[in-house]
This record gives sequence, C-alpha cells and structure tokens, in this order.
Amino acid sequence: MTHDTIRALAFLGVAGQVIAGVLVVVALVAVVGIGEPLRLLRRAVWGYELWLAFVVTAIATGGSLFFSDIAGFPPCELCWYQRICMYPLSLLTLLMALGGAHRAARYLLPLPVVGAGVSVYHLLVENGVVGQSNACLISAPGGCATKWINEFGYMTIPTLALTGFALSLSFLLLASVENPDVQEVPAS
Repeated sequence: MTHDTIRALAFLGVAGQVIAGVLVVVALVAVVGIGEPLRLLRRAVWGYELWLAFVVTAIATGGSLFFSDIAGFPPCELCWYQRICMYPLSLLTLLMALGGAHRAARYLLPLPVVGAGVSVYHLLVENGVVGQSNACLISAPGGCATKWINEFGYMTIPTLALTGFALSLSFLLLASVENPDVQEVPAS
C-alpha cells in the first residue's frame, strides 16, 4: 500500500508539472503580447484560484505527513524548512478561500517563493551539485542527499515540493491580481 500511495503522489506530481508548464507557457505568451490565452485562463479559474491553491497545498501537506508518519522517511533539515513554508499555506489558503479574500492572497506570496528556493537548493544537494552541510548529515540518516523516493527516474520528495510551490504561487498570483475581464457582481 505504501508504494501505491507513493506512486499516486508521483502521478499527481507529474500532473502538477504539466499544469505548471501550461501556466508558464500562458504567462510567456502574455509577456510577448498575446494576451488571449491568459484572458481565457483567468475567466476559467476566476473565483476558484484560492480553492485551487488550497487543494495543491493540502495534497502537499498530506503527502509530506504521509512520507514521514506512514512511510517512515525521517524529514531532513531542508524538508523541515519546506514544511515551514507549505503547512501554513494549506490552512491560510483555505481560510482565504472561505472568506473570498482574493486581494489578501498577495501577502502569502513570500511563502511559496521561499519554499521553492529551498526546494531548488534541496534538489541541488540531492543530486550532488552542492555539498550538504553538517546539519543535513545530522538531521536524517544519509542527510539531505538521501532520495527516499525516485519515481519515474526523477520524481523525488523535493521535486514534489517544488511542484507544489510552483502551482500554489501561480494560483496565488492569479488570485491577487485584479481581473479586468470579469465583471464583479455587486452585493445586494
């Protein structure tokens, strides 16, 4: 059962990377002056951006807890820093989605940015590009370079975390920027 759950989380990670890739292409196309794909995306998700961010961060939080508490993988120091950024996002995006606080989403943007930075650094340590610190070696067996999972030849825990941070950042950005293409219905 544990391996099936790991594989399911890896499949979700791949799906998240496909979605993140589409979002990046839409953003790049908008930067070069073709704004219609971005307008279509904004119309499609308008009002649900915080809910989408909540779903992503809740799955990431649940996956993180699964890896440590059920699969028995001890979190290293860098994993803890990523958790510090992800766990509050799941709760805060839920509260903001319930309250419809789209403009307040901009105050959450530092969390996925910092978390993604830690994830990138963790990937560099994990792949031997950057040496791990003594704190990493002490924090978990094998330190921060241990690949507890390696699905599809590349999907590791920091890769999953980076995917979650990238998606949550995208949805928070969409939530925090006013959409001029959608008319707000005045409260009665």
